[in-house]
Amino acid sequence: MTQPIPTGQELGKTRAFAWVVDWPGWCRSAKDPLLLPAALAAAAPRYALVAAAAGLDLGVDPHRVGPDDFAVVETVGGSASTDFGVPGTVAEDDRRPTSAAEAARLVRIVEAAWRIFDSVVAGAPAELRKGPRGGGRDRDKIVAHCVAADSGYATQIGLRLPEPVPTDRPAVEAERQAILEILGRPSDGAPLAGRHWPARYAARRIAWHALDHAWEIEDKSEPAT
Repeated sequence: MTQPIPTGQELGKTRAFAWVVDWPGWCRSAKDPLLLPAALAAAAPRYALVAAAAGLDLGVDPHRVGPDDFAVVETVGGSASTDFGVPGTVAEDDRRPTSAAEAARLVRIVEAAWRIFDSVVAGAPAELRKGPRGGGRDRDKIVAHCVAADSGYATQIGLRLPEPVPTDRPAVEAERQAILEILGRPSDGAPLAGRHWPARYAARRIAWHALDHAWEIEDKSEPAT
């Protein structure tokens, strides 16, 4: 690989996140920041499916990406949210304006992340493998959590919609389309609707959450080895 893949990182006290700047949702966490490049590399084949679903060229062979292929271009401080398990800090890169073409690309990626999530859910058993101490949610609980989270994210970009019932697919899709309509508008990089989230951060946060739980469901659908 000739060109390094630009990444950002968010460093909390007990947890850290890294994300690929140009690919919302290609984001992983680790307790040790030194492990973040390896976590991103391990996720490359899974994320390649998102790029393909969005009709985009990832630009690298996902099966040949290694930890040394990433280059940190921005580091931000974390918070209690970071340590809880959420990439919660808006980076300077997130404040870059988005042209009409860039906004359309963000929409395609977020929409693809949701499609991947839905596909994983459709193929997963209702009861997922639990952790060594019996912890963890089953499939439908994760779905309900994600629907509730998307409603919360909608308010962060200025939407005021009733939270859909998780099993009401038309309502879930209507809320998603409303979110995508906002993200699809060109932006000057300022927080949307005068709140806190710029468009680029909203896209990477929403895509990360859908994919993080999609990959969780995949992992917990497999028998323990």
